[in-house]
Amino acid sequence: MDKPKVLVSDPVSERGVAELIGNGELDVTVKTGLKEEQLLEIIPEFSGLVVRSQTKVNARVIEAAKNLKVVGRAGVGVDNVDVEAATKRGIIVMNTPGGNTISTAEHAFSLMMSLARNIPQAHATVKAGKWDRKNFEGVELYNKTLAVLGMGRIGTEFARRAMAFGMRVLAYDPYLSASRARSLQVELVETLDDILPRADFITLHMPATAETRHMINAERIAKLKPNVRIVNCARGGLVDEAALYDALKNGKIAGAALDVYETEPPTADFPLRDLPNIIFTPHLGASTAEAQEGVGIEVAQQIRAALLEGEIRNAVNMPNIDAKTLSLIGPQIDLGAKLGLFLSQIAPKRCEKLNINYSGKLSEVDTTPITRAVLKGFLGVAFGSKVNTINAPSLAESLGIKINESRLNTPGDYTESIEVSAGSGNDGVVSVSGAFFGVTPRIVKINDSTVEAKPEGILLVLENRDRPGMVGLYGTLMGAQKINIAGMSLSRNEAGGRALVVLNLDTAPGEEVLREILAVEDIYSARVIKL
Repeated sequence: MDKPKVLVSDPVSERGVAELIGNGELDVTVKTGLKEEQLLEIIPEFSGLVVRSQTKVNARVIEAAKNLKVVGRAGVGVDNVDVEAATKRGIIVMNTPGGNTISTAEHAFSLMMSLARNIPQAHATVKAGKWDRKNFEGVELYNKTLAVLGMGRIGTEFARRAMAFGMRVLAYDPYLSASRARSLQVELVETLDDILPRADFITLHMPATAETRHMINAERIAKLKPNVRIVNCARGGLVDEAALYDALKNGKIAGAALDVYETEPPTADFPLRDLPNIIFTPHLGASTAEAQEGVGIEVAQQIRAALLEGEIRNAVNMPNIDAKTLSLIGPQIDLGAKLGLFLSQIAPKRCEKLNINYSGKLSEVDTTPITRAVLKGFLGVAFGSKVNTINAPSLAESLGIKINESRLNTPGDYTESIEVSAGSGNDGVVSVSGAFFGVTPRIVKINDSTVEAKPEGILLVLENRDRPGMVGLYGTLMGAQKINIAGMSLSRNEAGGRALVVLNLDTAPGEEVLREILAVEDIYSARVIKL
């Protein structure tokens, strides 16, 4: 079996490359500085791609990457990766949010201290042979109010350092819970418009999205305290640079420090360069030896885990599945995929809704990976190999299928079970349920009929009137075609009523056999299910 091939297209630490190679389970190629056309030429042969910020993994690259399964970004931001295009193609996109946390937090904090004491400007005058003390009077951090915009890993580390310096820390983050804020000993403020007027210092640690673009703009700058100081080591575009220029020039803002910019590198006529009350660094947040080595090792471990073990960490376009979680719900993921595939073969063609109900112990765990597996199975007939657990939700959305999850804490007849149902407005709802008998998966219900069938191979699902001789008839029909019956499950609603028969077969019956079966009186339907 060929080894998965991984391309490292941007500089990564030597230890990171060594970690990726491991014991030789992956075929690793390091080629940096590739032009787009060069990358397009070679990318089809690779299953994994490791990048930093130089390589642009755009829609053209993703379209050409026929075998690509995972893109690993050695760093936090994935601005250089078309995540939407990757998701549609079923490619996992990962970043390394932990590797440069300390490095970036320390750099941002250093910039805040430099702003408070005018350190770069004072240094420049001494270098020039001057001794200008009175023009560089600073301010203390002690007892000042700091607004941290974004309380992820980096924002949290920044806040801890600020508290050690005696600052009052306010936090704004739409996703930070009140209990988490209390544990971090920060005051959680609900809106930007409430937090900004209270701050003496502002530090930004938010991602670049449509909602966060120019979150510091002219309108919000007008509401700030006089002499506030702003630090941005997060992403370019969070601060409106034109509005910042005006505020620094007219003295509304005492100072600013930027490590990131709307255009990198800034253009030659970048107007902020001309102002004395601003500090620049060239995107150095992650530029420490420790951070570079850390993100290289982290992305290597993530790529290996994804390609060799199926474990997903720090994916930006699907939930994480660590080894422990995978060991706990791996069997349920497989069963979910089988149930979805089964359902797709009995459901109406123009399905409008898909319902997944978890009961018993499964109602207490994160079932997102199972739901994605159900979707993958359900869409497999329509999309074939193009669908996987990453792109299944977007493909379902493209078909107009609404997904609904529900949970039932009471176990019912089984310790845990999964019921999947589908339907449209006109054709009603069909369903199939699965459960485990010990460690053995079984299909336990089809629509309203209780059965016990193995979810594997070829299944022949038959409906007939309950009368003597039907089981023997099926055996005779299959025997005449030399089709072996590996298992059988029977169900009926009442004596003489409607009965359901599920046969596990070694080989699939052809169309002629099905026609012969349906020609028998009292047989209502016969459907071949392939799992």
